[in-house]
Amino acid sequence: MGISRDSIHKKRLTGGKKRIWRKKRKHEIGRQGANTKIGIKQIAKIRVRGGNVKNRALKLDHGNFSLISIAITKKTRILSVVYNSSNNELVRTNTLVKGAIIFIDSSPFKNWAKQNNYIFPKEKKIFKNDEKNSPKNLKKEKETNLWEQINSGKVLARICSRPGQTGRSDGYILEGSELEFYIKKIHKKKL
Repeated sequence: MGISRDSIHKKRLTGGKKRIWRKKRKHEIGRQGANTKIGIKQIAKIRVRGGNVKNRALKLDHGNFSLISIAITKKTRILSVVYNSSNNELVRTNTLVKGAIIFIDSSPFKNWAKQNNYIFPKEKKIFKNDEKNSPKNLKKEKETNLWEQINSGKVLARICSRPGQTGRSDGYILEGSELEFYIKKIHKKKL
């Protein structure tokens, strides 16, 4: 039996069996997943409904990633898949899907920072609102994680595009609380 997106094969709302009263239709067709891997760019074009074309990425090694706080986007190399909330198997096999947390090369962002004399913030000072601004109430929120990652050569990023549908892997670099959250998650999985 082929992969199908129809509902005619399912049971009734009451749990009873449905009688099949027609054949499968072309618009109910389903296809195998792309399972995009990391490697030299390889894209398959697929004709879909209405004569449109999908670019199915079979292998990708680069993507456009944004650093949102500075509002810059650079094309950079994808190194590996680190975390995927849906399935650990996708991490083990280095499969690129939407929402996957990956390591990317930080050199384009490092070079941009050098050229534009940009200094990434080391720490941010935040005062509590309920009391006066005194040294006792000073809370230091560290944003060094991103800077440390950029210096190390690998940065955590999230894929926002759908590589199996569009043939590209674009996304954004994780920052702030989101970065801290995923660092904890990755650290838990390693233990």
